[in-house]
Amino acid sequence: MPMLLIKGFYDVKGTQPDGDTVAFTAENPEHWDLVGGGRGRAVEHSATGRAKLRLDAVDAPETHYGPGRVHQPLEFAHAARDELLSWLGFTEVQRAGNETVTATVPETVPGFVLTRAADIHGRCIALAGRGTHAEESGREIDVNEAELASTVNHRLIAAGFAYPMFYRSLFTSLRAELAARATEARDTGRGLWPADVTLTGAKITGLGTITDEALLFPKLFRRLVDYLALGMPLSCLRAYLAGGGDRYSILSTGERCVGLHRVVEVTDGQTVRMTRPPEDLLFEDA
Repeated sequence: MPMLLIKGFYDVKGTQPDGDTVAFTAENPEHWDLVGGGRGRAVEHSATGRAKLRLDAVDAPETHYGPGRVHQPLEFAHAARDELLSWLGFTEVQRAGNETVTATVPETVPGFVLTRAADIHGRCIALAGRGTHAEESGREIDVNEAELASTVNHRLIAAGFAYPMFYRSLFTSLRAELAARATEARDTGRGLWPADVTLTGAKITGLGTITDEALLFPKLFRRLVDYLALGMPLSCLRAYLAGGGDRYSILSTGERCVGLHRVVEVTDGQTVRMTRPPEDLLFEDA
């Protein structure tokens, strides 16, 4: 799979990284203009080349979501964030109470990104690597399973720190590798998987259930947070999801769907669960 290689460094001071977003500075800021062949969405970046990455195929438990800055159970949200920064090479990270990084050791760490596009928020959708790369920055290289295995995306999923969330733009062979690692992590009880109740269901009595108790696939968590803010009963959740417009395919059946109501059940008026595992869903690029 051809992807643009951009070399640079990670510098997270003053930012609020979580388990699937992190700041990266390109050694040549003009290389951001090459993302998507220069024809797609632009990567928002500073004059010095600093931009925000959204890790491709990774959905980590939320540390701060939405205007209310709500979170998922912090044991798992912080574990994913800490593993991301540690794997990249930060040995010490100091933070303020609002999750903002105030200091790190070292101040920066070298790295590279492999990308094809930016998202609607101007973040670079990327596979993120550490250290140096043998190829020249600003050029496309072929990314295979071995290259994928050298990224933090692969690490977070294989070790069970985060959920897989696939978009159509990711090559099939790379998606299959990550799906296999996610399945293996769940089957062997790594990381967050023993606590996950996405498929078994969570009895939701209020917002606190999903922020402090029940660990769910973050995409479902985000939809639930938005829905609960409306003050409506959970019996109407599926109708709400039907109007949400999420477009995806169910990989095991080939069915193309609009709305998460197709893979979400609500029983006894309170218990919410997904009927398909995250790696079985392939979302349309937003």
